[in-house]
Amino acid sequence: MWFGDEEPKSEPKFFQDINEKFAYTEIREIWNVLFPRAVENQLDVMHLPYVHRTTIGRGNRTLVNGPVVKRLDEDSFVVYIFNEVDSGQIPKKPAEIKELESNVYLEFIFPNVWQNHISENMRVVVFFVPVTNEKTLIYLRYYIRATGIRSIDMLIAKLGMQFNKIVLHQDKRVVETQDKDIRKDKFVQGDLPIIEFRKRLYNEKKLMEFLFGQ
Repeated sequence: MWFGDEEPKSEPKFFQDINEKFAYTEIREIWNVLFPRAVENQLDVMHLPYVHRTTIGRGNRTLVNGPVVKRLDEDSFVVYIFNEVDSGQIPKKPAEIKELESNVYLEFIFPNVWQNHISENMRVVVFFVPVTNEKTLIYLRYYIRATGIRSIDMLIAKLGMQFNKIVLHQDKRVVETQDKDIRKDKFVQGDLPIIEFRKRLYNEKKLMEFLFGQ
């Protein structure tokens, strides 16, 4: 997505470690949702045990430590998630776990490219494209590099995409019911990735004008 006054001077940024060795399948669909809502749903580390309790949120890990947000450059940041079962303990602040990293993390490139880095050989990537200020195109790719044999990896990707659709539609049912005015939102510590996105979004006047007409 480009919203500058002139032609872009470089290629769009993408994730450096995804290459032609990966096989992938893709789906696209339009949601009746404001563009930031679609993005922030994927940056929300607190909703998994509730919205996705039958899929990727199994385990009842409702206590959110951090999360840790690590900025890579002016457009990109990584989110490390350390959720656990709530046994009455106090959630750790980001500063208490900032040295911890893992191979499973979220990565975001402003304004609209997101990656779930599941492993070195498995990724879910989503592009969020505003069609109008109330409709967003969701373009999802499931990347896999399991065997190194492209035909087999493509079959695995096709099978895995069925699960990804289930997860995606669990999100859709919730996101399409949210208030369209994001400016009414209030945040807690677990919303740090969303806050990081908002700080940049609110400084982009053209994008804000497109979304809210002012």
